[in-house]
Amino acid sequence: MSPTPPRSKFPLPLDAVVQRKPEPARTAGMPAVGAPRPARVPAKVRDKQPSAPTPAASAVEARASAATAGGGGMASDRARGALAARLRAAGIRDERVLAAIGTVPRHLFVEPGLASQAYEDAALPIGHQQTISKPSVVARMIELLREGLPAATPLERVLEIGTGCGYQAAVLSLVARDVFSIERIRPLHEQAKANLRPLRVPNLRLHYGDGMLGLPQAAPFSAIILAAAGMDVPQALLEQLAIGGRLIAPVALMPPPGAPGQTVTQQLLLIERLNRHRFHRTALEAVFFVPLKSGTI
Repeated sequence: MSPTPPRSKFPLPLDAVVQRKPEPARTAGMPAVGAPRPARVPAKVRDKQPSAPTPAASAVEARASAATAGGGGMASDRARGALAARLRAAGIRDERVLAAIGTVPRHLFVEPGLASQAYEDAALPIGHQQTISKPSVVARMIELLREGLPAATPLERVLEIGTGCGYQAAVLSLVARDVFSIERIRPLHEQAKANLRPLRVPNLRLHYGDGMLGLPQAAPFSAIILAAAGMDVPQALLEQLAIGGRLIAPVALMPPPGAPGQTVTQQLLLIERLNRHRFHRTALEAVFFVPLKSGTI
């Protein structure tokens, strides 16, 4: 789930070269997260004004602030707020996404020895050759799913492929009515459950399974987000996307035949479902993610 595109072959192993820091104290988490439930309304222009926080979001922020009081600078409201401010300066405009980034305590989702780096805009290893994505990439992908929605309006049903440590799922829970997340690596699934348990998020459901198959029993989804890159988006996920829904995924691009070298690049792909049989695809910026794989381990 690392987004920086180095020049290497694909798929790529994780090269964890992050210097470890002294272990800080772990803290408790956030209270139950709720979200308003109005239906999605189309809008051509994104609401650029921050809306008043909902009572649930205010409670989350208050609990996160109180619970991290003993965790040092890396756990403070100031660190989370500074991260959100940097993302705003870098071009993220959705105020609900920025508020979620500024609320979720990212240090709870990384190894204690890396917690001092939790609020840098960097991918960090979480084990099993996986990473927690850069906050800027998390914010960018979620903002693309929410494009056209006012800040006060949540996404409806969201499916996440690749739970990892659970951080992106926690952010999604603050911007969507219901979130379903699938992880294929059993130890990571258990790790995400442990990370999220103290946060008591009522609108988030974690599943252990093959993400390439989606979650047909909970479909259709108004939004689907993939945290791993395949050569294409699995057909099963396209079928589970609601009409009018959006899917955002990193996709690997093979070099053209005869091109020197064998470097594989990746780019974000936004897919909008127009009707039962028609999809509109928009290729976006270059990214770098771990490979999308089938099956469970």
